[in-house]
Formats: sequence, structure tokens, C-alpha cells
Amino acid sequence: MTRFKEALDHRIKQLDQEFEALAKSDERARLLRSVPGIGALSATALAAAVGDVSAFAKGRDFAAWLGLVPRQITTGGKPHLTGISQRGSTYMRVLLIHGARAALPHLARMDTQLGAWLQALLQRAKRNVVVVALANKLARIAWAAMSSNAPMKP
Repeated sequence: MTRFKEALDHRIKQLDQEFEALAKSDERARLLRSVPGIGALSATALAAAVGDVSAFAKGRDFAAWLGLVPRQITTGGKPHLTGISQRGSTYMRVLLIHGARAALPHLARMDTQLGAWLQALLQRAKRNVVVVALANKLARIAWAAMSSNAPMKP
């Protein structure tokens, strides 16, 4: 059993190295890696899935394509926001949500606008809601990085 585990660990390490090499060789993946919560796997997957980022007029359109924006139900002329729409690629959405979950503790401690926003949101919302909101924000930041062809500034 341990031989199987060692072989599996070795194969996983090889695949991680392949993703790292691919993320370093692709310009858009390098830009995406500047966004907190987006690692080599997420960066290469997003770069491959998005294609031409100019297809999205703004970051909200990109986040909506990923299914990370609240669904809006309007009745009687009054809009109500519900949970995320969950449209688009489940795989991409899961990658961004897990990345946001991993980056949340570090980002919430930072003395930046994003850190202040997260601290305020953590005071009034449940943690999983904050994680999805952060994934939404990171998707918009990723769109900005790809559309401006400039890495995120810390």
C-alpha cells in the first residue's frame, strides 16, 4: 500500500511541476497568477477557458459567465438578490471559490482596501457567503488584469 501511495505522490508532484511550467510560459497565466487565490492550476484553466477576454465588456459580465453573481428576481418592480446563479463552468467556479477560501485569512489581515472590505463583510455575513463574494471580486480582478494586460498591484 505504501508503494502505491509513493507512486501516486510522485505522479501528483510531476503534474504540479507541469502546471507550474505551463503557467510560467503563458503570458495570460502569469498575469492571472498575480491575483491572490489564483494558482498555477486556476491560472492555466482560466487562460484556456476564457479565450478572448474582450468578449466581456466588464468584470461583472465575466463573473456572471462564471456563475459568481447573485441571481436577481424582480417582482412588483422590486428586485431581490438571491444566491449565486451557478451558470457557466462548474469547474472554474469551484477553482475560484477554493482559491478565495484559501486566500481569505491572508487578505483579511492586510491593510488594503480589499482587506478592509473583507473585514467589514466578515462582520455582517456568514463565512461561506464572504468566500463566494471574494471569489466574485477575484474574478473581476482577473478580468481587469487580462483586459489591461497588466498584473494586479498589491
